[in-house]
Amino acid sequence: MKSSLKMAVSLLLIVIGITVLYVGGNILYGSLTNYEPESVEAVEIHHPQKLQPETSEFSFFIWNLGYAGLGAQEDFFFDGGKMVRPSKARAEENLQGILSAISKYSDTDFILLQEVDKHSKRSYFTNQLEAIANLLPRHAYSYAINYLVRYIPAPLHRPWDALGKVDAGLTTYSKYQPVEATRIAFPGEFPFPKRLFWLDRCMLLFRYDLPSGKQLVVINTHNEAYDEGGVIKKQEMELMKELLLKEYEQGNYIIVGGDWNQCPPGFAYDSFISDDDSSWVPINISPDFFPEGWRWVYDPKIPTNRKLKSTYERGKTFTTLIDFYLVSPNVNVLSVKGVDLNFQHSDHQPVVMKVALE
Repeated sequence: MKSSLKMAVSLLLIVIGITVLYVGGNILYGSLTNYEPESVEAVEIHHPQKLQPETSEFSFFIWNLGYAGLGAQEDFFFDGGKMVRPSKARAEENLQGILSAISKYSDTDFILLQEVDKHSKRSYFTNQLEAIANLLPRHAYSYAINYLVRYIPAPLHRPWDALGKVDAGLTTYSKYQPVEATRIAFPGEFPFPKRLFWLDRCMLLFRYDLPSGKQLVVINTHNEAYDEGGVIKKQEMELMKELLLKEYEQGNYIIVGGDWNQCPPGFAYDSFISDDDSSWVPINISPDFFPEGWRWVYDPKIPTNRKLKSTYERGKTFTTLIDFYLVSPNVNVLSVKGVDLNFQHSDHQPVVMKVALE
């Protein structure tokens, strides 16, 4: 009896020791390899184009691709599901579906994408950035890292199934050649050690000279999601507001699009379907956050995001709207439409928009 108890205690101590070493080792490795970008830094412009923006009308397409890992057949462990990553076959199927959807909008002037993997275990190290670039040879593009971690040990209770390396970010594709492509870091961060394994949120800004002497500023954004109380979101939005108002005061035209991880002002988050799960309820941007004349542009009829506690079932899975545009007062919106893809290959859906500059 005593020998059995002694063996059980020994095994318990071994398990505890291995756990401590695993967690401690990952924190140390994360600290030594932590990605620490500058607050503002230029990013490379690939596929340079000769075309200049000499018209006053432009088309836009925004979409969070969910790194081709969060299609209708997937759930996600961090959102209450079980899956860490899909099978390789499913990841490839999702990516092909995404490429097919984008190809239908390949003549769009500006394509703003989020959660694009460059070299990540979760997407089997497929270079999605390059795959999309090959699809859009007439578009210049840039990549802004917002998630670069050498090894993510989560989920801790399944170390054999850990997320591992992630290299992902935002990418903007443009038919016109920008005079500037800049990564602008968002402020705010989670406590240690979570911040070692978390996203470094940012905006990707493209700037264009116009024949009028003014400039067109196109910004791709991906704001914080898992921010209880919205403290980090508030910091992000304040930085964005300061930047955009300064640009507008100079007479420039500003268009922001992407995944805001919050609902536009006045939009009821449960407009599409009721929700009894309070694990994540998106907040609304305040209606007076920007001065009068600035417009939040979206299609209220089409949801853009779904919850990932389970696989997708139309009419049952909770959906909401967190992907949209913001335009300055000197930009006229000609049309906006959500693209209903039934969440087949991403947990988000695209939104297309056409505008005219005054």
